[in-house]
Amino acid sequence: MHLNVPYPILRGSIRHLMTRSPQTCRDRVGEIRRRNYSFYRDEVKSLRAVANPDISKIRNIGIMAHIDAGKTTTTERMLYFSGYTRALGDVDDGDTVTDFMAQERERGITIQSAAVTFDWKDHRINLIDTPGHVDFTLEVERALRVLDGAVAVFDASAGVEAQTMTVWRQAEKHKIPCVCFLNKMDKPAASLRYSIDSIKTKLKTIPILLQIPIGSGKSFTGLVDLITRQKLTWQGSSLTYDGRAFETSALQPSDDPDVLQAVSEARATLIEQVADLDDDFAELLLGHYIENFDAVPAGKLQEALRKVTLARKGVPVLCGSSLKNKGVQPLLDAITAYLPAPNERNHDLVRWYKDDLCALAFKVVHDKQRGPLVFVRIYSGSMKAQSAVYNINRNGTERMSRLLLPFADQHIEIPSLSAGNIVLTVGLKQTVTGDTIVSSKASAAAAVRRAQEEAESKSSSQRESSSLALAGVEVPEPVFFCSIEPPTLAKQADLEHALNCLQREDPSLKVRTDPDSGQTILCGMGELHIEIIHDRIKREYNIETHLGPLQVAYRETILQSANATDTLDRTLGDKRHVVTVELAVHALMESSTSCDVTFEEEVKTQLPAVVREAVENGVQSAYLQGPVLGFPVEGVKTVIHHVSLEPGTSAAMVSACVSRCMLKALKLAGGQVLEPVMALEVTVGEEYLSPVLADLAQRRGTICDIQSREENKVLLATVPLAEMMGYSTVLRTLTSGNANFSLELSSYEPMNTQDQNILLNKMAGLA
Repeated sequence: MHLNVPYPILRGSIRHLMTRSPQTCRDRVGEIRRRNYSFYRDEVKSLRAVANPDISKIRNIGIMAHIDAGKTTTTERMLYFSGYTRALGDVDDGDTVTDFMAQERERGITIQSAAVTFDWKDHRINLIDTPGHVDFTLEVERALRVLDGAVAVFDASAGVEAQTMTVWRQAEKHKIPCVCFLNKMDKPAASLRYSIDSIKTKLKTIPILLQIPIGSGKSFTGLVDLITRQKLTWQGSSLTYDGRAFETSALQPSDDPDVLQAVSEARATLIEQVADLDDDFAELLLGHYIENFDAVPAGKLQEALRKVTLARKGVPVLCGSSLKNKGVQPLLDAITAYLPAPNERNHDLVRWYKDDLCALAFKVVHDKQRGPLVFVRIYSGSMKAQSAVYNINRNGTERMSRLLLPFADQHIEIPSLSAGNIVLTVGLKQTVTGDTIVSSKASAAAAVRRAQEEAESKSSSQRESSSLALAGVEVPEPVFFCSIEPPTLAKQADLEHALNCLQREDPSLKVRTDPDSGQTILCGMGELHIEIIHDRIKREYNIETHLGPLQVAYRETILQSANATDTLDRTLGDKRHVVTVELAVHALMESSTSCDVTFEEEVKTQLPAVVREAVENGVQSAYLQGPVLGFPVEGVKTVIHHVSLEPGTSAAMVSACVSRCMLKALKLAGGQVLEPVMALEVTVGEEYLSPVLADLAQRRGTICDIQSREENKVLLATVPLAEMMGYSTVLRTLTSGNANFSLELSSYEPMNTQDQNILLNKMAGLA
């Protein structure tokens, strides 16, 4: 079959068949026929024809939620109903538009945020589908940083879940107005009342219900719009009905009395809530509709509701079932009606740039053909292809070769784009997440002058030019650590290149080299995060790496003082080297982490500088390898009592003799292993405090303090690093995802005899 379409987004059914067995293909074709899809060329809109309206008609929104609430499915339906895809993709089939990575399709989850652009009723919608898993919180963070509004999706049978609260806090931090969508209303356990109550109690906001469902569970067939009193019904079986057509009719007195009663009560509550939150609307009611509040026009109610939403005093709540194609069109209408346009959001810095370009880079992806692609949100001015831009953070100028309109992993080249939009740039090789881009250095200087003039007029302190950079993206600290090794030394450079590219794409991934073990350490947000990074290195860079547990960097010290004497007598060629050394080692105070070396006055005056340096080198090299397990030594003081050597003895032989004598003395002094102890801070709800404390007791943890922070408890403790392997996963399991923690090195503490013996057996391979 030949498809002649202007911009064919060949996803869904056809593309899916290419990777399936013949029998699967036959089954799928039969299903397509039952769905009655047609393939005429004018059925799918071209991205080139996407609306390019005034800034007031643009909506930059994100879809955020807990895992499996239905974010990607809702996005898929929006694209289908707006005419930009020809078939309904399915997360389980792995053929959705925004989940295009191989890892996303295999696991059925969203891993990285994906941007799509489409139009809906003369409005341009730039939408970002975000991940729901806690390991990919940064993806949500940097998307919300550049968006103007958000749609929070809820599973109507579960209400507010753990990650919902996390992403909601992120939206609150960026002061983003939200609309709530209660998805999965067709589930038997779906409960409108429970979901509304959980939004009110857990998210501490005022939910304003705009729709009530008709039917429940499998009998869910439609909605009643409380503002217009319109009944929306979707009829048709799941196989043949795509939800594009639905019936709209006014409520009639002959309708179900229970529905009429519920609508009457819910609308009265809606009007009352809006009047409480908006004084102008309350005055309108009392002035013109005092006798019958229900007679207030739908337009006036919508205007007041928009004001309430933009002021973040309340959140509109809609319901539906994305999988069953019900309720998505009213959600799109609500996005255009209640969420803000870019010019309705207050960005202080932008006014100093006036009509000059001011934009923020918020994401980088690497394309094998095009190189690094940088996602940019334009706040003022416009961007043109083949133009130079100035990066304030990097203090450098770069040239953009092309501009692309994002549509998941498919992009359309465009000559220019105006303020308020999200665009992909090609050619910015130095720009990273969080960088501010302006048209030129002169433009930035002009903005500085305007800012300083305004500061002087207000007799306040002058601003520095650095403050004219837009606030970047806040990167959370990593909580999961492991080592990574290439298959051969020849692949080390390739691995370093891959890790550099991945770090530029994902700032929450940190890579460092352990100075003690020499291992390359991956620091990430969780086990799944590291697993995905490992898989991407294998697939995208063709390197079979090995992940290993983090090697704990122990230290050693001594328990008592000891003296030792050693003589080295060796002939090399025709030269005889003879050295005799006498020294003593002493344990310093427990808090000391240094190692010292001193000479007795008589020895210091007798020895030449070269020999003294050789002695010190020998002592320092001995400090690098302790007597118990060979870890570096700390908290030891060495005193050199006597050094004698025959003429012609080399400095290297002096150092060797001192090192050997040191090792003898350290063994005589009795070795003690020191383990790294971490300062742990856990923020957890009071109801989960007991299991967290019990788990820390099993990990040899010591509780320092328990503090209160709003409704949560903050647990401060010290725990050995060796016991913290995989703690992020265990903590999520214990608290149902309602906790977070941070770790930092506190000190090195002596191990008790029992734990030290267990470690010795483990290192010797006996345990």
